[in-house]
Amino acid sequence: MPHARHALTPENLHLIDTVARAGSMAAAARALGLVPSALTYRVRQIEEALNVLLFDRRARRAQLTPAGAELLRAGEHLLLELDAVAQRVRRIATGWEAQFTIAADAVISRTTLFELFEDFYATQAPTRLRLRTETLSGTLEALLTGQADLALGVFLDQTLPSDTRSEALGEVEFVFVVAPHHPLASVPEPLTPADIQPHRVVAVADSTQRGPGMSFGLLPGQDVLTVGTMEEKLLAQRRGLGCGALPRPLVQPLLDAGKLIHKPTTLPPRIYRPGYAWRAPVGASRRAAPATPGLQAPGKAMQWWLNRLAHPTTRAALLHHHA
Repeated sequence: MPHARHALTPENLHLIDTVARAGSMAAAARALGLVPSALTYRVRQIEEALNVLLFDRRARRAQLTPAGAELLRAGEHLLLELDAVAQRVRRIATGWEAQFTIAADAVISRTTLFELFEDFYATQAPTRLRLRTETLSGTLEALLTGQADLALGVFLDQTLPSDTRSEALGEVEFVFVVAPHHPLASVPEPLTPADIQPHRVVAVADSTQRGPGMSFGLLPGQDVLTVGTMEEKLLAQRRGLGCGALPRPLVQPLLDAGKLIHKPTTLPPRIYRPGYAWRAPVGASRRAAPATPGLQAPGKAMQWWLNRLAHPTTRAALLHHHA
């Protein structure tokens, strides 16, 4: 018995569609340039491979069974997908990567990032984009382990491998905030570590898969609520589940609206200076993209993203435009 996958060819789908449209094996055979017996034999082969009846042979006309109708419906999508694959392959042969993965730290504005996605899609590039949400050292780890092509929001105060390039994005001030109904809201400023330590802090977990990862703003013995994203940390603090520092651009609208309260502290100021990083061949220029396997030139998707990141307005928006 033929394998079911071998039966689902464009030629066989066209054959079944022709029979359904013609209404009889004889009429379909004439349209296909086959003798009726040859056409009947091919239809039976397809049915045997799928282990279903595609036509109701009790009817005077060649009438599709529900299974046959579903095959043609799904087959139409398969044919469209095959055409799309052929078009993508032709375009990828011109230098576009098949897939481009971006690892974005929790501090990166998703509003700006998705605006960049929209701009990228407007180029009609065949590259499929994939977004990974990472935090702290997990962002760079995704790049270095080959799980991402571009990392946004990495720490730059560390030694990078010789084949890794990086540029600064800017700086972000983290401010200590609490909900208006949190006990610390009424404590005189500036808050001291002794004021803060008895209260639960909300922290975003480092997404690294290697080692304990990084942590910031935790005092010895302090209770901690660990969450997965910056958005979850913000929501938890708005509910009064804990306190902690958040990026000023993210919380400024809530501070202005009185939904969060900024509480100055005696702790050292926390200024985060993230950057972006990508892999490049040793000896390549600072903004040269890595060569895509099988291609002689750097990938066009990488070049597009690096060109956009070269603009100061783009870099600033990735850190400060939180809508």
